[in-house]
Amino acid sequence: MNGPSPRLDPAALADYGPWPAPRPHTGPELARLLALVEGCGLHGGGVALGHGRDTASRAAAAAFADAWRERGGQLAVVVDWPEDAASWLRQARRLTRVEPDAWVVAAAPLGWIQLSRRLRHSTDWDPGRTFGFAAAGDTRLVTAAGPGVLDGMRGATPDGRVWTVRRGWVVESTTG
Repeated sequence: MNGPSPRLDPAALADYGPWPAPRPHTGPELARLLALVEGCGLHGGGVALGHGRDTASRAAAAAFADAWRERGGQLAVVVDWPEDAASWLRQARRLTRVEPDAWVVAAAPLGWIQLSRRLRHSTDWDPGRTFGFAAAGDTRLVTAAGPGVLDGMRGATPDGRVWTVRRGWVVESTTG
């Protein structure tokens, strides 16, 4: 799984922009995200929680962590990352080293694009066991990350609907 860095040139990512900053999470979004994780049989299972360093992503991650623990859940690890880094390999290894039941992500698009590429190309990470807040459910993000990188990932919209990455598209529905 090692090889050249899957890091994308930031100038190439500008073609998909302008990228929105993550907005504060909502109650329906958090409730749906918790239900999605639990709906996969992860009642109290170990979750690796990853988040960007912006204010909205940190707050969303903290809200998920609190709610997950209140439900008896365990966090296997909490990892943050910058919007720009040399390779994101250290963060990717920290997120996958613990072999969690699932991953939950709260992040701005640019950092998540780069980290998800590193995860997919350099670890055993599974996007099908990964759940995200609304900011990760952007078709431009999925396209920029590249073919197959995020296929199977699911998450919640601000109004509590579900988004799923399927064949490079973000598809929304009312059920997970």
